[in-house]
Amino acid sequence: MKTILSLLLLINCLNFSAHGQGAINTGTGFGFQLNQFQRDFGLGLSVTSPMLANDNLGIRIRGNLMFYEHVKNGTTTWTPYANMTLGLIGVGGTIADFIRLYGEGGVVFLMPAESFSNEDFVIGGYGLFGFEFFMDKGINYFIEIGGVGTGAVADKVPAEPIYSNGLVISTGFRFYLR
Repeated sequence: MKTILSLLLLINCLNFSAHGQGAINTGTGFGFQLNQFQRDFGLGLSVTSPMLANDNLGIRIRGNLMFYEHVKNGTTTWTPYANMTLGLIGVGGTIADFIRLYGEGGVVFLMPAESFSNEDFVIGGYGLFGFEFFMDKGINYFIEIGGVGTGAVADKVPAEPIYSNGLVISTGFRFYLR
């Protein structure tokens, strides 16, 4: 019972402080994310444009350091490579003045490591939907899920498996100016 009361009090405090400040920010955003592209773990930084078209459209660019998990010389290793995304954001609505729902889609650029791929550059597409939970006007926590298609193949790895194709999951923080 004590745990339930504590949880309700915490939710009420978060809702009260966010709701009372009109917490959804539409200015320029800077973020940090942890993500998974298929089986590849990554971390990165992002910049979001101020929202346009009556606060319903925006542009986001991300740069990620990814780690491709594969077998090399009989042992499992993670080889770093980079990716960048450039996408258009469409706001789907808000809940309780502190949760923003959105969709995002665009182009993904891969810069694979020469230790697992002969390609210098791979271009593909991605799409996702996400939720931003504003803790106050200047900061939010977000969670996203979607898909990516690049056609990228690790042609220097036995069986030439694909990478950076399939499910995309991302979470992190964004800090907004304005």
